[in-house]
Amino acid sequence: MASDEIRAADADRQQVAERLRAALDEGRLDLHEYDDRLQQTYSAKTYGELERLTTDLPMVVTATPVAPKVDGDLTRRWLIHVWDEYVTAVGICVAIWVLAGVDGDWGFFWPLWVAGPWGVILVWQTISGLSNDEPRKWHAKNERKKLKKEQKRERKELDE
Repeated sequence: MASDEIRAADADRQQVAERLRAALDEGRLDLHEYDDRLQQTYSAKTYGELERLTTDLPMVVTATPVAPKVDGDLTRRWLIHVWDEYVTAVGICVAIWVLAGVDGDWGFFWPLWVAGPWGVILVWQTISGLSNDEPRKWHAKNERKKLKKEQKRERKELDE
């Protein structure tokens, strides 16, 4: 069956109307052309009639920004970013303390001097960061860095 014979649905007419509206906003159609085509859109009965209304217009491609999946995921990633160095450093200190005490002379638990003060600072940083929407700011900063890096790479490719 040819597109001239297939009946169009209301959703199809709406899609064409949105495409015409975008063309008007971009300056591809003047107000009179837009009005005329819009009337034809809503009176069209087949796909063929709708296609004829947009054949001289470019395809509209809208880019949607990529957002984090959910706020919980964004917060989790920020917390890992804030705490990962602490966990690594304290883990290494505890491992050294354990290895040094294998002979039975455990002595004072000195990793506490690393874990304690740094941990208090990180708890404060975490509480204030969560109350000041720091995960979202951190994500935005990382996205800006990524975009700058990508733009630099594209400029470099164009120069070559």
